[in-house]
Amino acid sequence: MDPVLSRRNINRLAIPAVFAGIAEPVLSITDTAIVGNIPEQGLESLAAAGIVGSFLSMLIWILGQTRSAISALISQYLGANKLDAIKTLPAQAIALNIGISILILLGTLPLSTEIFKLLNASGTILDLSVNYYNIRVWGFPLTLFTFAIMGIFQGLQNTYYPMIIALTGTILNILLDLLLVYGWEGFIPAMYLEGAAWASLIAQGVMALMALVLLWRNSSISILPKGPLHPELKRLIGMALNLFVRTLSLNIALLLAVREATALGDEIIGAHTIAINLWLFSAFFIDGYSAAGKILGGRFLGAGDYNRLWTLARKVLVYGWLVAAGLMLTGAIAYYPMGRIFSSDPRVLQAFYSIFFVVILTMPINTLAFVYDGIFKGLGEMRFLRNVLLSATFLAFIPALYLGKWLEWGLYGIWFALTLWMLVRGLALVVKFRRKFRPLLQKT
Repeated sequence: MDPVLSRRNINRLAIPAVFAGIAEPVLSITDTAIVGNIPEQGLESLAAAGIVGSFLSMLIWILGQTRSAISALISQYLGANKLDAIKTLPAQAIALNIGISILILLGTLPLSTEIFKLLNASGTILDLSVNYYNIRVWGFPLTLFTFAIMGIFQGLQNTYYPMIIALTGTILNILLDLLLVYGWEGFIPAMYLEGAAWASLIAQGVMALMALVLLWRNSSISILPKGPLHPELKRLIGMALNLFVRTLSLNIALLLAVREATALGDEIIGAHTIAINLWLFSAFFIDGYSAAGKILGGRFLGAGDYNRLWTLARKVLVYGWLVAAGLMLTGAIAYYPMGRIFSSDPRVLQAFYSIFFVVILTMPINTLAFVYDGIFKGLGEMRFLRNVLLSATFLAFIPALYLGKWLEWGLYGIWFALTLWMLVRGLALVVKFRRKFRPLLQKT
């Protein structure tokens, strides 16, 4: 048996990537559960956290795609035994990314009220959203820095350190959430939603420091930019820009879903916030095998080994589906208790229970899309990934979303559109992979 493609080696990469990947959605879910149970303005705080979280996720996912570009290039150079030739590239990419993030931070701060009005926030929800965002946004550059270093480690076939960083940040954030949101009688006053924002910011700072120390002590790759500009920087920027457009279209879909849910009422955006966080949790859980596909896929492409690349795709998809089956079973068993973790408001729970079954049923579809998405990132096929997301968003999701609105399907219409969106993404990637690499198998 091929040791690189053995179940043990794939799991060695995937399982730490699972824990690293679910750290962010676990954190969001915990924030949702803690914020949703605030004794004062709990429903409004839950809605504000959902709106701000969606906007910040958009910013992080858009610029955080440099991580995938760095990981893909390092994996390909590692497969070609030319790692020394790329050592100066990551630092130049990180410096560029952090500079852009600081400009975005400074540009959005004075416009935060207008931004959240566009997302249909008003009244108390708007005020809470602005206050929450104005604290949390300072962690934006720190998160991008951490993500970039995680990309370096993944390119080096190391998913253990990203897991340690992510789990440490998540646990710290949860502990600080409990302490700062609800307070400690006689010592720390309850800060409610603002406490959750401070907890996230502190945890992001600790994660960035951990990432820096681990890279400095365990790798010869420096994060101090050095000249001249690396010849692959142009290619990396091109890959990142394609992923930028791709992720922008992805987040347009998620933000439109939030916007339409907000327009349906406070209890609907509350229910949608819970559902989308659970959806993201399951997605990132499955995404661990996508990460294994990305890491090994880039390596096999660099070595020109198409037979192993083909086998990798098949194996990773099967493992991903097994994980999805476990998540579906868990969701079915804990259908009603799961809702009560996040909210005690009967209106929110009624709306959530009405569509939670859709979240469960979409998991195999999500697996197909995420696994092949990861493989194509490792192959550096960022332009194709961009085109797939643009088509899925503007030709499938948006028409389906507004069809559901016209037919007055409510929250069902939003989740119908999300399901169709993922199905189009997954099928397009499978067809492209088979058409491109099946002929190459006949030549090796």
